[in-house]
Amino acid sequence: MKSSGSAPRLAPGLAPWAARESQSRGRSYPEPAHPYRGEYQRDRDRIVHSSAFRRLVYKTQVFVNHEGDLYRTRLTHSLEVAQIGRTVARCLNLNGELVEAIALAHDLGHTPFGHAGQDALHTCMKSWGGFEHNLQSLRVVDQLEQRYLGFAGLNLCFETREGILKHCSKRNARSLGELGKRFLGRGQPSLEAQVANLADEIAYNNHDVDDGLRSGLLSEAGLSRVPLFRRHYEPVVRRAPHAPRRVLIHETIRAMINEVVTDLVATSRRNIAARRLRSSDDVRALTKPLIALSPGVLAEHLALKRYLRRHLYSHPQVIEVTSRAQEMLKAVFQRFLADLKTMPPEHAARARAWEAELGPAGRARAVADYVAGMTDRYAVSAYQRLVDPRARLP
Repeated sequence: MKSSGSAPRLAPGLAPWAARESQSRGRSYPEPAHPYRGEYQRDRDRIVHSSAFRRLVYKTQVFVNHEGDLYRTRLTHSLEVAQIGRTVARCLNLNGELVEAIALAHDLGHTPFGHAGQDALHTCMKSWGGFEHNLQSLRVVDQLEQRYLGFAGLNLCFETREGILKHCSKRNARSLGELGKRFLGRGQPSLEAQVANLADEIAYNNHDVDDGLRSGLLSEAGLSRVPLFRRHYEPVVRRAPHAPRRVLIHETIRAMINEVVTDLVATSRRNIAARRLRSSDDVRALTKPLIALSPGVLAEHLALKRYLRRHLYSHPQVIEVTSRAQEMLKAVFQRFLADLKTMPPEHAARARAWEAELGPAGRARAVADYVAGMTDRYAVSAYQRLVDPRARLP
C-alpha cells in the first residue's frame, strides 16, 4: 500500500503488547501443538475450510446476490478486511495471523439478505432472546460447525473468539464466562481484535462506495459533497480526465483507503506510545481502544458513512428488494418452526433435541441457526418450495 505521505516505518518482530501464542488463553478443548503451524494460523485455516465460510460467497453485502456478479459479497468483504488488517498489524508489529483469523470469521453468523435478514430473524426470535449476527458468528465457531471428533465447533483460541465478538449485551455477556467479562467490566480486547474491527469499518465504507457507483444508485457528483471522496476524486480527474470511469473510481477509492489506513497507523502508534504498555494484559485493562483514527479523519469517515446510509442503504430500490427479502425470510422461519419435517433431518433432529432440553426457545433457536446459515439463493429457493413456487425478488 503506497502512501501519499511518509511510509509507516516497520520494526522487526512482535511488539511486547502484541498477542503471542505462548501467552494464549488456549482452546476450550486442549489439543496438542502442531509441528509446523502456529495456533492462530490453525484458527485461520479452520475458518477458511469451514462450511460457513464457503457460504459467504452467496451472502449479501448490500446488493442481494441475484442482482449481479460484480458486487461484493460477505466473502469478498471478509477478504478485504483481512488484507487491510494484515497491513495495519504489520505496521504496528502486531500478530497478523490473529488479525487475519478474526477478519475472516467476523461475518460467519450473518444471515442471508444482509442486515435486512438479521432484522427479520431478530423479529422472529424476539420471544426467545432475539438474534444478533455478531453473537451468531461466535455460535458458528463454538457450536454449529461439525467437523471434528472431539468437540463441536472449531475449537478456536480464546483470542480469536474474543475478536469475533465485537459487541455483546450485558445479558448475553453474563452467559459467556471469561469471554464476556470485558463487556461487564468495560475492558478492551487485544489490539489485534481492535485492528480487525477498524479494518471492517474501512473496508465496508469504501467498497460500498464502489458498489453504489457501479449500481448507478450513487453518482460521483453526489458523493463529491462528501469531503473524503471529493478530496481524492477531483485530483484524479484532473490528472486523467479522459480515463475510463471505472479507473477513475478505482483510483479514487484506492487513495481514500490509503489515507484512512495511513492515519489509522499513525494515530494508533501515538496512542500506544502514550500508554507505556508492557503486555497485552495492559491493553485489556484499559477502558478505551487504542486502535483509532484521528479526530479529523474519523469525522470524515463518519460523514461518508452517514451519506451511504442516507443515499444507498435507504435508497428506494434497495429498500424494495430488502423488504421483500425480509418477508420471505420471516415466512420461511415460521414454516420451519411450525413443521420441523420441512427442515433437513439433521436440523430437525437438533431442533427436537433442543426443544426437549430448553422448551420452545430451544426449538426456535435451532430453526434460527438453520435459517441464518442459508445463502441468499437458498433462502429464495426455500420460500419457493414452502410458500410460493412463482415468487421472485424484485
